Amino acid sequence: MIFSKSFGYAVRGVLYIALMQDEKRYVQVEEIAAKLSVPRHFMGKIMKKMVKEGVLISTKGPAGGFTVTKDTMNVSMLRLIDITEGLSTFHSCALRQVECSALNPCPVHFRIEEVRSKLKDILANTHIKDLMGEDKADFIRSISTGVQPDLFKNAEEIL
Repeated sequence: MIFSKSFGYAVRGVLYIALMQDEKRYVQVEEIAAKLSVPRHFMGKIMKKMVKEGVLISTKGPAGGFTVTKDTMNVSMLRLIDITEGLSTFHSCALRQVECSALNPCPVHFRIEEVRSKLKDILANTHIKDLMGEDKADFIRSISTGVQPDLFKNAEEIL
């Protein structure tokens, strides 16, 4: 399973905003896009979606931007996947067969189902707070270069 760019940008954007909360200010989309090396327009759309879904708060104006809610740190990676791309990845056939199920399985159905179940559990139990880095500069660098925080600490066990 490969997750969308939207999911990656959402995680990185929310992590960046959460990291900036020690400065007690709203973070503008231009700053997020520049610091994370992502397209501003795309990041803006994703952050607006995060606001609509209650993951973040936004305000307009020169001092406006995005900030966390009281619940942001407890948002799971599974919730962010649901918001950005939906959970169909966990229900669709790996071979893209229309009628694949436990009753009518494709050749890889049961093997993939086991992996999906474990991955879904990891994502459901990994929250924004679990991904926060200790050193601010190193953490920003890790989310801006495409190197993601260790979302799947036990990924080798899945495969």
